[in-house]
Amino acid sequence: MVSQFACAEDDKTVQDVTIQDIESQEITEQEVMEADMDEIDASSVSYINDIEILGANIIKPESILKKMTLQKGSLYDKDIMQQDLKTIYRMGYFTERMKAIPVKNSNGTISLKIILEENIPVTDFTIEGNTALSNQEIIQYLLPLKGKPQNISAINKAVESINEYYYQKGYILSKIDSIYDDPDGVLNISVTEGKINKIMIAGNEKTKDYVIERNIMTEPGAVYNENQIKQDLIRLYSTQAFKDVNRTVEISEENPDAYDVTIELKEQRTASVSLGGGIDSATGVFGSVGISDNNFRGLNQRVSLTGMVGSGVLMSDASIKSHINYQAELSFFEPHFLNADNSLMSKIYFRDLGSYQVPLALERRIGVESTLAHRLAINPRMSSTLTVGIEHINLEEGAKNDIRDLYWRHGYDIAERSKELTGGLFLKIAPGLAYDSRDNTLNPRHGALASVRYEEAFGLDGFGKTNGRLIGMAKRYIPIAKKSSLTFTGRGGMKIHGENMPEIMAFRLGGPYTIRGYKVNGVGTGTSFIMGSAELATPIPFVDRLKVNFLQNLRLTFWVDAGKVFNPTIASKIYDRPEQAITAGVGLKINIPGVGPLSVDYGFPLTNCGPNGNSNGYFTFGVGDMMY
Repeated sequence: MVSQFACAEDDKTVQDVTIQDIESQEITEQEVMEADMDEIDASSVSYINDIEILGANIIKPESILKKMTLQKGSLYDKDIMQQDLKTIYRMGYFTERMKAIPVKNSNGTISLKIILEENIPVTDFTIEGNTALSNQEIIQYLLPLKGKPQNISAINKAVESINEYYYQKGYILSKIDSIYDDPDGVLNISVTEGKINKIMIAGNEKTKDYVIERNIMTEPGAVYNENQIKQDLIRLYSTQAFKDVNRTVEISEENPDAYDVTIELKEQRTASVSLGGGIDSATGVFGSVGISDNNFRGLNQRVSLTGMVGSGVLMSDASIKSHINYQAELSFFEPHFLNADNSLMSKIYFRDLGSYQVPLALERRIGVESTLAHRLAINPRMSSTLTVGIEHINLEEGAKNDIRDLYWRHGYDIAERSKELTGGLFLKIAPGLAYDSRDNTLNPRHGALASVRYEEAFGLDGFGKTNGRLIGMAKRYIPIAKKSSLTFTGRGGMKIHGENMPEIMAFRLGGPYTIRGYKVNGVGTGTSFIMGSAELATPIPFVDRLKVNFLQNLRLTFWVDAGKVFNPTIASKIYDRPEQAITAGVGLKINIPGVGPLSVDYGFPLTNCGPNGNSNGYFTFGVGDMMY
């Protein structure tokens, strides 16, 4: 009978039972030959006629015989019989009280009787100390033992499986610390799960403690879970307030059965002033200045003021008026608005540029906008958004003579021009849903990204201009080899209502953010659109091995874009834009935290590019992701 089991501290396996080990016990001649019969002459040659297993009530005799070396017809050998008894004992189902009795038959053969005593069978289980895992989750590994004689080896394997299950669930400090049985065969399992005594924070100087604590979902008194702690560390790191986040775990001095967790932080300089410049398809040669703080007042709020002056849109067709581009924006982000599931982004902006959508017009926008995002309880990867804003759009004629000639050449009444120049004051309300399961935001290789948004624009200075648009996007990331990825993207948008929707609110295709290989708006503008892309992104051979962080995020891309606009605007018609396109090309992309993807692409039109396009394609330069 197995009376008690104890668990090892280091390897988490059940130790050997404290009983006399049969391997160190010499089974004496008298024990082996014990029987009311004449002693067998050791010098005689005797074959085994039959073998009878006695005392095996639950374990089938056939399974015992398969383990033995001696079989029916074998030459009887006392030493081999001794080894067979040890083998039977190692099966784990029997006590050390066993014997083999050879009985000599009249024909000179031997009938071998093996007498065994089974361990007490396992009748049931009790489990105590478990809170992170249910009884059902633990018992699933013990059920194969039920109804069979207690078996040390089988119990050890069950314990290992339970400990491994705890580990897989993230409870790396949990283990079974003891097992003992009752006389009626009930196995009693005791679990130590490694609860947290307290959580401490170290290393923060600027960031307030409560700001850090609200990003830590793990609480004192909970069972330590490595997976949950990792999520907490990722959440802290993503605040951009810290350059390093780590944790240490130590046995508590106050409670030896619990652990103290210390979150170790290294803050980074979050306030910055930037001066920059470059070239972009939408703003031309530009210069910029900015001041920002990603940990404003130590509250993890982000404040940014940026200004930019550009020479004007590059690589566009003649529909965009060359005009110096002025842009300014003040933004404020609160990551914990009312509670941890909400965030709030607000901004005030000014833009003065040559219009992308209304040909040869000058466009000025002034607006204020706030977006509330709420993480849904039903799925932490999903969030709802609500954007509310007021925007004033002013459009002015930029080249009166040129636009008159275009209208006359295409047979349009110049009186229609006033409709193209329709702007106004709009109240915008846009609810939406988003889903994000990407493995990371810099160079994602797994997961998906999707969003759908409905935009209602109320004309405050003329209700007839009120319109509604529906916009959707979906991306799927598929890993290729060790570092590459294949991305499939689909986008679409359509006007839901608004017969007099201003042309300035039309959708556009062409340029670095939609159909690459075409000029800005080179495919066309319309009230609806659909497009798709396939892109292979891969590190440049050998370059990604260099120990330079900048180069680690550099990717070479190969891509195909395709799209079509519906219900084309007057601008598309007077410039004979193709309204649909397929392109292919190559590019370089680098993802910069806090900025997004910067890309340079060269694309070749595979379909008709129209009289204003170039069949040899174009370079495009982009900052950020594709539009819509």
